[in-house]
Amino acid sequence: MSVTKENVAYIAELARLRFTDAEQEKMTNELNMILQYIEKLNEVDTEGVEPLSSIHDPINVLRADVEKQSLTNAAALKNAPDRQDRFFKVPKVIG
Repeated sequence: MSVTKENVAYIAELARLRFTDAEQEKMTNELNMILQYIEKLNEVDTEGVEPLSSIHDPINVLRADVEKQSLTNAAALKNAPDRQDRFFKVPKVIG
């Protein structure tokens, strides 16, 4: 299968793109090179190769869920530049 300039023009029209003649020629060549590469991949012998859904091992890499003491309000506000009661005070951002 090969791509013609007419195919590129049709696809460009569907995508509402405009190409100059030089761009259309370049696009035709590039699409044909991609198709040639795909044909080359089709020549690879994959007999006996199991299909993959991911290249990574399906293991859980999360840490164990361990209960621990949470941060106290005083410790959280220790370095706050401004606070009001037990809350952070920030500049108003909505007019």
